[in-house]
Amino acid sequence: MHNGTIMPTDVRCLVETDESSAVVRLTGVLDLAGLDAVRGALLARLWQRPGAVIVDLSGVRIADPEARAVLDEVHLAAADWPAAGLLVLDPAGRPGGAAPVHRSLDAAQAALRDAPLAAVLTADLPPVVAAAREARALVSDGCARWNVPELAEPATIAVTEMVNNVVAHTGTPMTVRVAPRDSALHLAVRDHSHRRPAYAGLAPLTSTGGRGLLLIDTVARRWGSTPLPDGKVVWCVLHAEDEAPLRG
Repeated sequence: MHNGTIMPTDVRCLVETDESSAVVRLTGVLDLAGLDAVRGALLARLWQRPGAVIVDLSGVRIADPEARAVLDEVHLAAADWPAAGLLVLDPAGRPGGAAPVHRSLDAAQAALRDAPLAAVLTADLPPVVAAAREARALVSDGCARWNVPELAEPATIAVTEMVNNVVAHTGTPMTVRVAPRDSALHLAVRDHSHRRPAYAGLAPLTSTGGRGLLLIDTVARRWGSTPLPDGKVVWCVLHAEDEAPLRG
């Protein structure tokens, strides 16, 4: 008996989650028709609970080998989110692509223990101008805690633009999340609008706006936007070595 949340996706496949566990179970039949729903449910789960999750395939029948690739797609889509990751539990040992595959729950859980959850800071903010100030304080706190002071300035620039974009263009509540990984800082802002940010390169000198994404592109090594069933996650990654002073 499963006592967690059951997230309906396609009528032939369910994504079962339990807030007390890192394990997410797919049950039923996974086929090409249900991929979008499964992808959305897994991405939503990855954002909902920071840390890696184990996707258990022991209770699902994969009707089409191509459907298995949805797990690799989700793994790659969330790879640069703060404190997120996906492992696959597949007793059949079917080879995957990007996502690590384990044949037993013990092996998958051991892999999680070998890569413990990184520190993470999160704030739920309303879509108001003052939200940017709170987001900057959160990021500055993280940079101080994790001993990457050189990232404080570029990270606050990036998070300010990400938050201001939500305030100006979506008007929905948002969640700001930041976490370290090695020498990098991962930032993300999740809102409840399907409107995707668009970046067309350098803005003309006569432009009176639209420079927020240019600033993010300037300070971050990479950034992107991931759609969720009820919104999106906009993320970016900054590396400490990119801020090292130039030596003569």
